Amino acid sequence: MLQIARDSVRAQLSGQNMGSDPSDPVSPLLAECRGVFVSIHHGIELRGCVGRIDPKNPLYKNVSDCAIAAATEDPRFPPLQLSELPEVEFEISVLSPIQEVTDLSNIQIGVHGLIVSRGNARGLLLPQVAVQYEWSLEQFLGETCRKAGLPPTAWKQGATVQCFTAEVFP
Repeated sequence: MLQIARDSVRAQLSGQNMGSDPSDPVSPLLAECRGVFVSIHHGIELRGCVGRIDPKNPLYKNVSDCAIAAATEDPRFPPLQLSELPEVEFEISVLSPIQEVTDLSNIQIGVHGLIVSRGNARGLLLPQVAVQYEWSLEQFLGETCRKAGLPPTAWKQGATVQCFTAEVFP
């Protein structure tokens, strides 16, 4: 998957056409329809992150599409340049199915990622984010609310909380 991500971004940045499929899936996992996030890091700094939680394509295609989008379309960062490609690292998070949270005490920091939504507002944070910032569960919930553009206490005020796990490939 990491090679698919890097090859897809290299092809995009150099103006090459990889065709409709970045590569043939070599394992059944790559052919599954799974949610995925692709994060690009330059050292410890985030350089781009884009994902899909409701996949309609096989994982290998989602990895390719999300890698290209993380490199070129994340509005928080300027588009990645081809000259930067050797300096960046890719991280892929393959998501489990999304589950409704009915008991907040079941959320485990470092195991679960969160989605908080209310109306059209939705925020998602991957499991590794809470560990990176050493957040408590309440901080994790609050920051996920902020990511959605909601008040940090929205999780206490009727917002929907969902969770997932992620298999991370650094």
